[in-house]
Amino acid sequence: MPIQAAADTQNQSRTLPLFLLLAGCAIRLWLAHAFFLNPDEALHYLLSVQPSLALTYQATLSTAHPPLYIVFLHYWGYLGSCEFFLRLPSVLASTAFYWMIFLWVERVANRKATLIALSLMLFSPALIYLSIEVRQYPFLLFFCASALCFLEYALSKNSVAQLVLSAVGLWLALLTHYSALFFAFTIGLYALIRIWSARPRAGFIGAWIATELVALGIVSVLFKTHISQQISSGRTDAIADSYLRGSIFHSAQDHVVSFVFKTTIRLFHYFFSQEVVGIVGLLLFVYAIVILWRSPSQPAVPSQPASRQLAFLLAFPLIANCALALRGIYPYGGTRHDSYLTIFAIPGIAIALARWSPQKKWISPAALATVLLICNLFPAPTGQYIARKNQSRKVMLGAVSFLRDLPPGSIIFTDNQGGLLLSYYMCDRKVVLFDPPYEDLFAAPCGNSQVVSLDPRKWIFQATTFPEELRGVQQSYNPTSKHAIWVFQAGWLVDKEVDFRAGLRQFGCPTTHDFGRNILACEMVLPNGTTIK
Repeated sequence: MPIQAAADTQNQSRTLPLFLLLAGCAIRLWLAHAFFLNPDEALHYLLSVQPSLALTYQATLSTAHPPLYIVFLHYWGYLGSCEFFLRLPSVLASTAFYWMIFLWVERVANRKATLIALSLMLFSPALIYLSIEVRQYPFLLFFCASALCFLEYALSKNSVAQLVLSAVGLWLALLTHYSALFFAFTIGLYALIRIWSARPRAGFIGAWIATELVALGIVSVLFKTHISQQISSGRTDAIADSYLRGSIFHSAQDHVVSFVFKTTIRLFHYFFSQEVVGIVGLLLFVYAIVILWRSPSQPAVPSQPASRQLAFLLAFPLIANCALALRGIYPYGGTRHDSYLTIFAIPGIAIALARWSPQKKWISPAALATVLLICNLFPAPTGQYIARKNQSRKVMLGAVSFLRDLPPGSIIFTDNQGGLLLSYYMCDRKVVLFDPPYEDLFAAPCGNSQVVSLDPRKWIFQATTFPEELRGVQQSYNPTSKHAIWVFQAGWLVDKEVDFRAGLRQFGCPTTHDFGRNILACEMVLPNGTTIK
């Protein structure tokens, strides 16, 4: 009878987490179907569309990521290429990630903190959006969480088998995204601290050393074949000076203290898509670190880490990533590149919130649900973002239908992000350049039209250079004005949008055809023989 009672308690303890997990998965499945691909998603898919595995691997060398995800996508794409099908692995990987985080927090904190951490993870606006994308991050998070969870089980049970499972998760993470390098350093130090205090058997220590050597071998190979080439090509510096500029320290413009405060606030703002909620989350995280550090050093349960060991695990990755940003090595702040920090930040917030015990038990979950609802209904995110109503799949299909009805021979002039979307949605082929030598104005056929795209290193239209680029299109591809020139812009970013639209009006487009907030098409109507000046 006691055994049956324990089993019933265990089943009851899993009912609410599984319900939350299913609700979160259902939301993601719906969004995966409802949204059109963003430019980076289209880029990842197009990179994977290669005749062979060797060419697929070769294509990954031009990106800032390890090869594993693109190689996986290469084979997955054989089964289907619609948005929902391409996103399905990401949704499944992210769902598995949340469950692994639940299991890990369950090992190191109380049940209330575990449920809060799961709820915050599942309904964080940033993580919802990230977990449906055709990108590396859902797999990265799943592999990292698996490595952490299995390590905790291995240390508590002195199990080599669990240790190997943890190592496999770490190896796969390293092959998925380069932020796993910093995760690997953190989890390695944490394991060393735990091993030093627990003194497991020699066989366990030997197995751990062997798994770490394999991880070092993977890093060495990646550095030799890929990372060194990225550094020498200058791609990393170009990224640091463009859309990640605010997340990298620039000594000539930034002050160290203000940079640390600003980027840390932006990091927590990113998690919740609301600055005020992010600031509160940051304060709760700091509070959790303080109370863990001041708690008794010995754990309440022998298999758990000591409070100070847990405080180190939660705080160190944020401190280390901030230090890397100060050195100009890796971004820190409100960007998806730091999404792996949710593994540490959100459980810290949950541990602090779990200490709040109002007299009426329903107040705590009601307050948490209200805050998360506000974050999702009224998001104010950092970084690149397309509002949900503007990323509706119907909006993109309407724009593509409009372009397909253009007169035969029309010229569609677009930037790189627009060209990536046209490649996937309209042209059924790549109409932008992926590898050097690059051309400033690259032309490719697309149905009855011709697409002319910018040098991919420019990425988007710039208001200051747009007139010169449009003049180049007219002179190179439409010298007699026999065919219409249509400007197509789609994606996250518009440089100086007011000036850009003013430039369109100046060159013969009084009214744009807008499809939501992030897609426009505009015909450049010029008298015969007129040249843009």
